[in-house]
Amino acid sequence: MALPLAYTVRNIAVRRASALFTALGIAMTVAVFAGVLSLRAGFEGVYKPRGDTNLAVYLRPGATSEGESGLQREKVDILVKERPEIARDAEGRPVAAGETFLAMFLEKLDGGKTNVPLRGIQPMSIPLRGDALRLVEGRWLEFGSDELVVGRRLVTRMKDCQVGQTLVLNLTPFRVVGVMDSEAADAGEIWGDADRMMEAMQRPSFQRVIARVVPGTDFAALSAQLEHDVRTPVSVSSEREYLGKQTTATGGMLQILALILTVIMGIAAVLGSVNTMLASVSSRTHEIGVLLAIGYSRLSIFTAFLVESALIGLIGGALGLLIALPFDGIETGMANWNTFTDVSFAFTLTPALALQSFVLAFALGLLGGALPALRAARLRPVEALREL
Repeated sequence: MALPLAYTVRNIAVRRASALFTALGIAMTVAVFAGVLSLRAGFEGVYKPRGDTNLAVYLRPGATSEGESGLQREKVDILVKERPEIARDAEGRPVAAGETFLAMFLEKLDGGKTNVPLRGIQPMSIPLRGDALRLVEGRWLEFGSDELVVGRRLVTRMKDCQVGQTLVLNLTPFRVVGVMDSEAADAGEIWGDADRMMEAMQRPSFQRVIARVVPGTDFAALSAQLEHDVRTPVSVSSEREYLGKQTTATGGMLQILALILTVIMGIAAVLGSVNTMLASVSSRTHEIGVLLAIGYSRLSIFTAFLVESALIGLIGGALGLLIALPFDGIETGMANWNTFTDVSFAFTLTPALALQSFVLAFALGLLGGALPALRAARLRPVEALREL
């Protein structure tokens, strides 16, 4: 014979003060877990889900990111103009662009400095992004001029990034003429004419070539061929594959941080749950004896106390998500250790992450209730009834 769920719920209601304190301990663990992983989800969200499988990224052989790459101007010209896999537009022009990628310390609005990514682009760079890139204020830059377009996420984080303001790159003043937006990392970058940026920053080479390739291009075979090419030795991957590799260092660090904090705080939450449930068993010893005496099995007693602890864990999970929920959508930035530049993104509390948080809260509740539930189930009816 099993104890009804209403019995367990009433016990939580009667002991709501102690149950709430236990739930709060679990809630803090869940909030930290959800907060750190929503930070990771937001960071990876500007890379991993993005990318076009028909866009190719050409880098120096051995480079894992454009920050490590370097391509001489003449090699970029050969790649853009002569490679047969690069698609052509209606006018016969190659749909490709050489791009520079560098970084510069800029002042933040809330104080301090951070390493902001600067991208030098060519005219084809903008149409290559397609509808994923939107101009939300001002206009696009005029190529050949000292003009910039700033990513939307930087406007509220960095100084001198609003339309009409001037950013000094090295010693050259560049005027901000537009603000662009994208779900990808582009919204956290500053774009200018590649030739002007290379001259201002004294960088003689490009970092990559990005190009739209003809459908059905085999990137693995193409990369193997070009890595040993005499004129233009490069490695090639799809943009999606390339972006997916740009989160390994920072994403892994956040994953480890979430694990360490969750284990430390989870142990404290479990110990708090154990103490609460042991106190509950001690105060209900006579009640447990009565239940055993009238025919309830030890298994039903064990299950009832375990379910009670699990329900407290779920309450803690709900509270933890309520604590973490206000952070969802808040924009921030942190260093990408693959490129050593600041990446602007927003906390992202996904449904999958919310489910993981509930599973964690449920597991902490079960762990905290296992020992007290076992102790309750092992009580002898006669001895329990003596303790009035």
